[in-house]
Amino acid sequence: MECGTAADLRIDLGALVANYRLIAQRVAPAQVAGVVKADAYGLGAVPVSRALLDAGCRHFFVAHLCEAVELKPHMPQDATLYVLNGLRPGAEAACAGIGAVPVLNALAQIDRWAALARELKRSLPAVVQVDTGMSRLGLTPDELAILRDEPERLDGVDIRLVMTHLACADDPSDQTNADQRSLFDSIAAQFPGVPRSIDNSGGAMAPDVRHGDIVRAGIALYGGAPHDGPNPMAAVVALDAYIMQLRQVPAGAGVGYGLTHRCERPTHVATVSVGYADGWPRHVSGRGSVYIGGIRVPVIGRVSMDSMAIDVTDLPEDLLYPGAPVELLGPHQTIDDVAAQAGTISYEILTRLGSRYERTYLPAILESIEP
Repeated sequence: MECGTAADLRIDLGALVANYRLIAQRVAPAQVAGVVKADAYGLGAVPVSRALLDAGCRHFFVAHLCEAVELKPHMPQDATLYVLNGLRPGAEAACAGIGAVPVLNALAQIDRWAALARELKRSLPAVVQVDTGMSRLGLTPDELAILRDEPERLDGVDIRLVMTHLACADDPSDQTNADQRSLFDSIAAQFPGVPRSIDNSGGAMAPDVRHGDIVRAGIALYGGAPHDGPNPMAAVVALDAYIMQLRQVPAGAGVGYGLTHRCERPTHVATVSVGYADGWPRHVSGRGSVYIGGIRVPVIGRVSMDSMAIDVTDLPEDLLYPGAPVELLGPHQTIDDVAAQAGTISYEILTRLGSRYERTYLPAILESIEP
């Protein structure tokens, strides 16, 4: 039944898988893990993970244990689900109970995980993250020194991976990347024989670097540009809103809250069915754009909660009618384009896409994609 959704969001799982294959080709022999935190960047963790599983992916990262609890029933036995943000004190038993693998970011987390292993009388898998300069998550140099002097603190902890996170991977020319890689190599030597992970999407697509054993692919999977310049990734999302109403506005009249836009000429104004409650950035007010029939149309006035106004004065009349489609994301405008208009990043555009959209998943035809 047609329920009058705000817009139609199409998620191309074939493009998602193509991006996964491209990353895998670039980083081989390293494996590619799918970062599916924040509901797969707003696109649906379950359908996205299923498509990646079918393509051969067996490593998945979420941010919080609650995300792992929701996703774990959809994971096969041979897939591993990691919790990037580690565990709140007291959550260790729940994590072990579902078989998720925590990323241990501090010595206290290691101690609690090792204590649970002793209590259960079995080893427990974990990832150890080290801080190589981002000053966010991971063991500090002081904690690493303590761990080096007191290796028994890891008794019962089966370290599956040692990892860090690049701070400037979206700019491959930044010297920080080389500095972090060099420091990580020296730290990882403290964990002999343990697989390593350093690269996110930007690092994965950087040329002439060693990618370790597992690459954690996020925004590039979903079509976002891993670096400035031409984007090699296939677009995964398309979003079409619709025209709710059309009106003629005289010269000098204001449009929208605060009347921040004043019409310099008699203006044909269309009201579109998406606003900031749907995740469309308020910061594109007066400077963003949409497309109708492949023609760029400016956003005028402020984006409001459930709608925004656009100037359609110069468009052919046959494109303008209530219910006419309005491209917000698609062949003429990418998530990176909208991010630039809003003064933000593509990650935020994706993760804010709202719940009032009609979501359609285009299937991945794996037989047509070379492994």
